[in-house]
Amino acid sequence: MNSRKLGIGIDFGTTNSAAAVFDGEQITLVRLERDAVIMPSATYIDQRLQTKTGQNAIERYIADNTGRTVELIPEVVGEVSQFVDGGGGDSLAPVQAVTQKIYGAPITDSGLQGRLFRGTKRLLGDERIRRLMVFDHPFRLVALITPLLLRMQSVINRCHGEFDYAHLGHPVNFEGRDQFRNKLALSRLSEAYRYAGVSKQSFYPEPIAAAASYLHQNPDVAGETLLTVDFGGGTLDLCVLKRQGQRFDVIATHGVGLGGDHIDQLLFRQLLFPMLGKGETWRRRGIDKEIETQFPFDEFEDLLLNWAISYTLNQNRFTTPVMECIEGGSPGKRKFERLREVIKHNMSYLLFARIKEFKAALSVSENAVLDIPEIDVNVPMTRHQFDSLIQSPLADVSQSIETTLNKASMKISDIDIVLRTGGSSLIPAVRNLLESQFPDRVVEHDPFTSVAAGLAVASFHGW
Repeated sequence: MNSRKLGIGIDFGTTNSAAAVFDGEQITLVRLERDAVIMPSATYIDQRLQTKTGQNAIERYIADNTGRTVELIPEVVGEVSQFVDGGGGDSLAPVQAVTQKIYGAPITDSGLQGRLFRGTKRLLGDERIRRLMVFDHPFRLVALITPLLLRMQSVINRCHGEFDYAHLGHPVNFEGRDQFRNKLALSRLSEAYRYAGVSKQSFYPEPIAAAASYLHQNPDVAGETLLTVDFGGGTLDLCVLKRQGQRFDVIATHGVGLGGDHIDQLLFRQLLFPMLGKGETWRRRGIDKEIETQFPFDEFEDLLLNWAISYTLNQNRFTTPVMECIEGGSPGKRKFERLREVIKHNMSYLLFARIKEFKAALSVSENAVLDIPEIDVNVPMTRHQFDSLIQSPLADVSQSIETTLNKASMKISDIDIVLRTGGSSLIPAVRNLLESQFPDRVVEHDPFTSVAAGLAVASFHGW
């Protein structure tokens, strides 16, 4: 335990994680990566069942799967035995048992070096998902999360002394439809934190934590009623607070599964799919004539959008039609050459990284270019075009605000301060949406670390 009182806050996020400590005067963000306080929420498990976490996990995954041809072999799903008479005619040779393996569909990747898990937080509220297979070993969800939490706890211990307590962030609503999903998810998180050495736990909603850090840093701000809009990578979380001096009461909370990751996928679909062969024709030689059909791009879409498993595109059933389109002189030949490069070099993660840079550039400039020289892509876009592209997510944000205010039995005019936080809140269209509804009342607050800081403050004060 610490010789002095410290507030400890841990924000385990869907996409990224952060941690902070508070000594009563200063909030200190914990450096979880070599050069950053933000750590990707990623776990990589290799064939020896050794784990890597954070950025190391992603880099190992990319290195192990770039340029690798995937060979799927049939999975053994059972065995059947039958007795066979080993002799012939009147011989008395012994009876032999012959065992045959029963094979299922070819789904086992024989050359897979390791499994990458990211976004595992999304599964915590799903009662149907109890174990995930990793190289024939069943891993509970808790076991996949614990290495990340243990890493954060170890860094805090090393920098600030031993501790066994913390305030732990969680979304207002975990993903899923089961009515008990929040209870189940918190139970699983609690178990994982205990394995990581955090035995004294205080779970705290993330938008309330963001508000706590803002009010701590701005104690003299005018206004009593505050609306937090925490728009992160995986979820949109909101709350309404009413201040009473240095304390506050929570009036209402609300949360939905909408985040920056969903917008990134939308950009991938709209901007890159047409440049990788979507909508093109597939010409190939038939028995007596040439056959022309639409290229089955829909079979590629989900794997391209889920970069952690996109390496599985590098197998014959996907690469053969791509090569036929290239060699057959298809009008979309250049597009299929790009698709081949994406598959061969396992580029989906790189493409998403460039999309995030592109999105960030549009947050500070009226024009930006999605530049991916690796596949000869250069797509200019204005901020106005970008805003038009994300109208559906923006409508969901607006609806969520309305729902939150209804739960609080309040009107827009009742809100004194709107706290804008989370990485996706940096999108100008989101900022404009909030400012149009709440003119002169919107403030930005530590988009990526406000939750961790607020958890540390709440931990110190025992909230």
